[in-house]
Amino acid sequence: MARIAIGGFQHETNTFAPTKASFEDFARGGSWPALVSGGDLFDAVKGINLSIAGFIEEAQERGHDLVPTAWGAASPSAHVTEDAYERIAGMIVDGIRDKGPFEAVYLCLHGAMVTEHLEDGEGELLRRVREVVGPKVPVMASLDLHSNTTPEMIKYADALVAYRTYPHVDMADTGRRTAIHLDNVLRGSGAVNKAFRQIPFLIPLNFQCTLMEPTKSIYEMTEELEKGDVARVSFTPGFPAADIHHCGPSLFVYATDQVKADKAAKALEEEILRNEANFAGKLYEPDEGVKYAMKIARSANKPVVIADTQDNPGAGGDSNTTGMLRALVENDAPNAAIGIMVDEEVARIAHSAGEGAEITVALGGKSNIPGDKPFHASFKVVKLNTGQFTGTGPFYKGARMNLGPMACLKIRDVEIVVACKKAQMADQEMYRHVGIEPTRKGILVNKSSVHFRADFQPIAQEVLVCTAPGPMVADPALLPWTRLRHGMKLRPLGPEFEG
Repeated sequence: MARIAIGGFQHETNTFAPTKASFEDFARGGSWPALVSGGDLFDAVKGINLSIAGFIEEAQERGHDLVPTAWGAASPSAHVTEDAYERIAGMIVDGIRDKGPFEAVYLCLHGAMVTEHLEDGEGELLRRVREVVGPKVPVMASLDLHSNTTPEMIKYADALVAYRTYPHVDMADTGRRTAIHLDNVLRGSGAVNKAFRQIPFLIPLNFQCTLMEPTKSIYEMTEELEKGDVARVSFTPGFPAADIHHCGPSLFVYATDQVKADKAAKALEEEILRNEANFAGKLYEPDEGVKYAMKIARSANKPVVIADTQDNPGAGGDSNTTGMLRALVENDAPNAAIGIMVDEEVARIAHSAGEGAEITVALGGKSNIPGDKPFHASFKVVKLNTGQFTGTGPFYKGARMNLGPMACLKIRDVEIVVACKKAQMADQEMYRHVGIEPTRKGILVNKSSVHFRADFQPIAQEVLVCTAPGPMVADPALLPWTRLRHGMKLRPLGPEFEG
């Protein structure tokens, strides 16, 4: 039995997004638990698809004594404020210092956190932890698949273990894999040799989906490489909206033998590079996508699902742009629904008016995104609810959500899910909570890039990706980069960054 300090700090930073993450964003929670410290951490994450929940379960089954520090997450957005970072990082580092000594440390991280004062939030946190515990105590972390994994993160951690699915249905399983690896190291496995490679092109989020090729086969290869002396293999395609030096894909291997670690890393690197041209797919303009969806829906017995990918709140969007709503209404889309539109003012007006009332409001469009504006119209208030419910799909399964007062508004034959707090539309329960049965709709527009596929692809006739104006630009080559490393391709087979 080992005494292990645990904690976590998760944020996916879109440096091009309109809104920063303050301490309050971590403190109040939303789709994930609110900031928690001490013994309350165990109950807060229990049963949720989170890495730390899986780690706790597996480590306790193996007899280890876990000492919680703090865990917090905020919805993806622009930079984490310096105040938020220093306060939460301080809770974790001080907890490790004050409650020690420890035989090991586990952190539940994301890997793509940028703060007002740091390009590499996780690398700095790992450095501070290493400074406290010294060079001999194993320090391990689980990472998101979208981690912009840096050399500093590799340097200060004994091992990093990343998700293998996008949609992320294996977050808790990743925590379990990290616990198993840590347990083996504590028992003297010797899998401490590292190999790290960075891939020289950015991969658009939509085409990182592990339900599709080539990513599907690449992740199958990571599992096949884990045998014998090779203990852990991870590939992180990166989060291609962080204007930092080390933005981009990478892979890392841990083995008992350095030669075998390097050999596995080289094989995986060559396979990824060989598939560079295959990381692409069709993107639709809003009107084009809606018209095509209407054509399919005429003869379909399942809904056509459209990803409003550029306003994905899971990638830094505020979930309030109106481009796709406008396209649905102006094209008279029948039997359609869209969500989630985040507009606290409109949600509260709807609750004051009551079910069955008609309200005239300016919905959404409040983030000053170029090409976007509020949607002024009269809407019928169809259904109201509290915004407190539990996720039922593979991605949000078990998540106890609190999105503030929610409403279903209707204009023509389009129903709109309105909430006060943002969370990407990745669970059918988000529609059902306000009286919309998603399986009976002809068209569903989800503000999400890929995570929605876990719960919606099984019920979809077809899935389309549309590019209405929003802060998460689907083609990274169109973003105004300034800090990428020289020679990085801005998309597969695309132009190189020369800044």
